[in-house]
Amino acid sequence: MPFESPDVPLGDLLKLVATGKVQLPDFQREWKWDTDRIASLIASVAQGHPVGVVMTLEVGGEGVHFAPKPLAGVLATDIAAPEQLLLDGQQRATSLFQSMYSGKPVATKDPREKRISRWYYLDMKIALAPDGDIQDAVIAVPEDRKIRDNFGRDVVSDYSTTEAECAAEMFPVGIVFDQGAVNKWMVTYLKFEEANMGQRLDRWTAFQDRVLKEITDYKVPVIRLTKGTSKEAVCTVFEKVNTGGVALNVFELLTATFASDNFRLKDDWGDRRAVLDTRAVLRSFESTDFLQVISLLATRARREAHLAAGKPATEAPGISCKRRDILRLSLDDYKTWAEPVTQALDWCFEFLSQEHFFRAQDLPYRTQLVPLAAIRVILGNQAAAHGNRAMLRRWYWCGVLGEMYGGTTETRFARDVEQVVPWLDGGPEPGTVADATFRAARLLTLKTRNSAAYKGVYALLMQADCLDWIKHQPMNMASFFGYKIDIHHIFPQDWCAKNGIDHNRQESIVNKTAISYDTNRIIGGKSPAEYVKVLEKRAGVDGVELDKVLSTHFLDTTALRAADFDSFFSQRRAALIALISEAMGKPVVEDLTATAEASDAAEYESEADDITDDDLIPQDIAV
Repeated sequence: MPFESPDVPLGDLLKLVATGKVQLPDFQREWKWDTDRIASLIASVAQGHPVGVVMTLEVGGEGVHFAPKPLAGVLATDIAAPEQLLLDGQQRATSLFQSMYSGKPVATKDPREKRISRWYYLDMKIALAPDGDIQDAVIAVPEDRKIRDNFGRDVVSDYSTTEAECAAEMFPVGIVFDQGAVNKWMVTYLKFEEANMGQRLDRWTAFQDRVLKEITDYKVPVIRLTKGTSKEAVCTVFEKVNTGGVALNVFELLTATFASDNFRLKDDWGDRRAVLDTRAVLRSFESTDFLQVISLLATRARREAHLAAGKPATEAPGISCKRRDILRLSLDDYKTWAEPVTQALDWCFEFLSQEHFFRAQDLPYRTQLVPLAAIRVILGNQAAAHGNRAMLRRWYWCGVLGEMYGGTTETRFARDVEQVVPWLDGGPEPGTVADATFRAARLLTLKTRNSAAYKGVYALLMQADCLDWIKHQPMNMASFFGYKIDIHHIFPQDWCAKNGIDHNRQESIVNKTAISYDTNRIIGGKSPAEYVKVLEKRAGVDGVELDKVLSTHFLDTTALRAADFDSFFSQRRAALIALISEAMGKPVVEDLTATAEASDAAEYESEADDITDDDLIPQDIAV
């Protein structure tokens, strides 16, 4: 298969994208990276780190005719006919084009799938600090270039003018390949403090040499399939190579490192994995997660030793579990912490069970187990003390309902380990607790297990001692698996469709609850006014007794028996808000008007409907 492999300057590649000379084959999936991944990619380029190979196909080959389309963010008008089609590297190329070359804010999304527009900046202060991490220097800023707090009321940082950018030493990534714009920005930066122009010139020169030059000189390795490549070969390459940019597995790299010391890491993890597999809720926990916990503990131990020796705190190593820190783990580090972490994970199983998480598929964030296990190792048996347990519970639920672990999480892990333990001893609230918010409008968008908060509300309902409608048993470990408990509609989908209930409310978590398989079969697609009578007969109780059971699910039984969806939804929405507020230890943010709430809900990416048994169940079951 004929191909070429040139190294193409990044600026030249982005220019080809902008002019349409590089486009996508029409069958390519859509660009979908979130803001955290974009920022991480920018940081990698700014450090001169490899970000992977790009693969293209020259157009015009005999028998290979794909309809082209421009990359996301490129205007489809006034572009050239494509010379190459991008087979692999779409997510990376699009992210770099939009953030560095398009001249427009990047239309992306946050880790909670909310649509956002962002400009990207390089914080010169962090980038030039002796121990500065470029990953932390890349800052995403809203479209108006103002960062707000207090639910958008207070502006805490304003970069809306060049002067403001220069004052804060925030360099806009979007002009990096526009030399004229860079020169103008530099002049403004130097003149901002004319009395210190010499010092500012030194800082600018250092920033240009260490960071900007890495970007402008960056070369992208390209595999260019020539016109002689057959269609069959192109399809094979696309299927096998275009994998979405899966990162190298640090576990495999560390396995090879430890093998030189005759230690079989894979076998050791396999034994621990077998134990975890006996705990259904821990079955998704991965080998790399395990190494992250060990890295957090090993780096914390090094930091504590540094401080205990009386050395300056400013020179103390940080707590971290980034890829580079995991790769620096020694075999002694692993042997020191592996068993305590394994024991901590067993405690995590008990913790999660008490919070009514029983299966891996219902766990909001597998990743939150990383800091939880590390904190348990640090606290030891003190984690079981009533006061500490209550505070850990609040931290956990703020993470779940505030949806704090959906993006790049390594920095949050480190902050949790650094902040949660002192908090239990009277220190300030950790960032995960202080920053977590839940907006009432989010309830309209929680429709499937794709959302961490959806899974969280599901568990809170079971935790609140709700009873199955026929068996009258609480939802616990035994009943959950024995009765095949799952989440189902209260007002069935069929009934909602026939009665014109809007889709958002029909599929919202507000209209769902935890019940057994047998109970759900009885409900079918009936009106609540009908199925409550069937439930009474099947359960062998009168209406008063059944209403007591239904009330454990925070249901307005009067509205349910009258099939009054509006009243039911309003009352249960309020009840869930109170439940969420109690778990987080802070008020839910209520929107002032229904219009504002609907507008806020529209900002979230729509989800497909949850898969339920509702449409598969016979609608008329004999009593």
